[in-house]
Amino acid sequence: MDLGIPTANLPVDATVTPWISDAKSGVYFGWASLELPADHPNHKRFGGGGGNGRFAIFPMVMSIGYNPFYSNTVRSAEVHVLENFGADFYGVEMRLLILGYIRDEQNYDGLDALIEDINTDCEVAKRSLAREAWNLAGEAGGKLDATWLTR
Repeated sequence: MDLGIPTANLPVDATVTPWISDAKSGVYFGWASLELPADHPNHKRFGGGGGNGRFAIFPMVMSIGYNPFYSNTVRSAEVHVLENFGADFYGVEMRLLILGYIRDEQNYDGLDALIEDINTDCEVAKRSLAREAWNLAGEAGGKLDATWLTR
């Protein structure tokens, strides 16, 4: 079922992403860096205050858990990058800096309630990342050094 909220699905594999298996189920926020091709329309969105120019940094929300609304039995990790992309970015390298926890995973009686909470999560993430300590250095007075995301 398409919610109109695109996600990048991360592997939940103890050898590839061991931290996902141990993370509390719920919704998180932070920054994602993507190694977008030079011809991708969003290639230079944020530079993160350094790096080699291969990566672009974007705000993100991330769900880790079983998505009980869909009755999933397998744990998943899904990143929603808070950007309107001009093209897909399948197969590119993604790095994450998770800064905070928004809420526990929940079940919903209907799709509208799920979408409403996802939209609220996105707003909470945007407001949180706008804080001086969590905003990227060089962006609106931000102080967060996230240059390792772009190296």
